[in-house]
Amino acid sequence: MDISKSINDIVNKVKNDKSFAAKFKSDPVKAIESVLGVDLPDDQVKALLGGVNAKLASGKAGGIAGAFKKLFRK
Repeated sequence: MDISKSINDIVNKVKNDKSFAAKFKSDPVKAIESVLGVDLPDDQVKALLGGVNAKLASGKAGGIAGAFKKLFRK
């Protein structure tokens, strides 16, 4: 699996699909798995979440980045 491509695909879907963005906000693991079409081990999902979070936090994802920054803060 190309993690970089998967992260970009997920970020683009969050940016362009309001329904998916809501799903991602409420249950990011299931949202990611729905895009990929597979059930991933927890460590791989966490790696993808970290990458998506980083891209969203960096502002490269556009105006919704602020909403998702809060989602992943621990």
